[in-house]
Amino acid sequence: MWDIARRVTRARKFNAAVRKAAVILTMTTLVAACATRPPATAFDRPASHALASTESTPLANALAPLEKRHPDESAVRLLPTGTDALQARVALARAATKTLDMQYYIANEDNTGKLLLGAALYAADRGVRVRMLVDDLNFKDIDQIMAALNSHDNIEIRVFNPFGSAQRSFSERTQNLFTNLGHFTRRMHNKAMIADNQIAIVGGRNLGDEYFSASPTLQFRDLDVFAAGPVTQKISASFDDYWNSTLAYPLRALNKQKFDPSELDKTRDDLRAHWRAQADPLNAKPLNATPLAQQISREEMGLVWAPTEFRVDSPSKIEHPSDDYKSPPMERLAELLKDAQSEFLILSPYFVPHDAGVQALGDLTKRRVRVAVLTNSLAATDAVAVQAGYAPYRIPMLQNGVELYEFKPIQLEGESSPRAGLFGSQSRASLHAKAYVIDRSILVIGSMNLDPRSAKLNTELALVIHSKPIAEEAAKLFANGTSPKASWQVHLASAAVTGELQRTGAPQSGLVWTTEANGGLVTYNFDPEAGFYRNAMTGLFMLLPVDKQL
Repeated sequence: MWDIARRVTRARKFNAAVRKAAVILTMTTLVAACATRPPATAFDRPASHALASTESTPLANALAPLEKRHPDESAVRLLPTGTDALQARVALARAATKTLDMQYYIANEDNTGKLLLGAALYAADRGVRVRMLVDDLNFKDIDQIMAALNSHDNIEIRVFNPFGSAQRSFSERTQNLFTNLGHFTRRMHNKAMIADNQIAIVGGRNLGDEYFSASPTLQFRDLDVFAAGPVTQKISASFDDYWNSTLAYPLRALNKQKFDPSELDKTRDDLRAHWRAQADPLNAKPLNATPLAQQISREEMGLVWAPTEFRVDSPSKIEHPSDDYKSPPMERLAELLKDAQSEFLILSPYFVPHDAGVQALGDLTKRRVRVAVLTNSLAATDAVAVQAGYAPYRIPMLQNGVELYEFKPIQLEGESSPRAGLFGSQSRASLHAKAYVIDRSILVIGSMNLDPRSAKLNTELALVIHSKPIAEEAAKLFANGTSPKASWQVHLASAAVTGELQRTGAPQSGLVWTTEANGGLVTYNFDPEAGFYRNAMTGLFMLLPVDKQL
């Protein structure tokens, strides 16, 4: 156990420093000069749209007879492992014959990123029109590979809601951050990949090694869904709305680098060499042994046909922000909960319910609906600020009968990367899946967390799948994630525990965390395995007026 007295002394010193830093930050924000940018319409940026759903393609031809057998339904399959998700994306890029659209909050040029960018380039070389829309927050607009690919006649990359460009200095970009904070913090959080307007992959994963069980240091436990059929046309229509919005800037307008054909050829050679070196180690090939269209027509993909809805925020949520805006994904989830009869399972890595959320969950438990939440522990989260927003609501939730589990930062033993599944790896783990199971008959899955940021600031998307088999599969993943090996369960501290802490003068959280170890029950009186730094940072963010930004 930690030295509690020493920890309290350090925390007090840290909090004093935090208050001083907050004052400096506020003054800097007020005096920074205002920076502006031209509208996206000022640049050469022709509108374009998804391929017509009636267009003949191998994917459309493979799906057509299956759609006739399943009217008003779409085909879905969960992608619970990083390997599944990587293989499916490579297969999708290879299956495209007319169009390939990609929309991501984060797109890294790391090992898996290069495999996927190489697959997109290979598609473009075959004549496929490739459109890629990336949010600016995590986008490195001077990266060599995307800038080179953007010079291809069949590839166009756009950046959503940029706050600067490579042509501006770091100080100018920083001024944009401070002086346009309200606009800057609104981000496109959507994640989708669509081939020929027939098949899409949506869910929680961005493009990066940590999402595909390929990072040696961090493994995001995530969940996607492979979807085919009519719902895909709605996903494509949403992509078009964002692609043609006034906040989608052509990369050429932001990037100061210029590329000639010889540099594109070099990039192509480099990506091919990377595929030869990394495809087998990253296990990217197996799904691609047979063309995807053939696997679908032979019904070898394990697809489940079910009524499936698509809900998505409009880009106007960022273009024209309004306090009156209601998020369609959030609103649909709330509607579905009104009819919940027995159970509501929540997988949300960033979970900040606020008083209204606590009340809503409490109303469910009063109707004898089991409510169970799996979110990140302080030790596992990659966003300590969010933990500060979540922590004050733990006691009210537990008092309202909500079960609360916090994901551990450690991997399960006996598993090897990169084949690790949703809840196991050989590196530090962090929950990233966003999924909600109602009565084990409905699954809501997408990019949406249960927090103010998803509700009010970021744009989000979600699939609503009315399928008992799919919902049951997600519920099993939830059970794995809440097992003692994977998570701590949080409880209200008993009177005996509280009395003992008072007697010793130790800090009191009002909570205890339990797990199993060495055949017995282990109990903690404060956030387990988080360490002084994370606890101090949580205290910092609890002092700052950033609650609405979480």
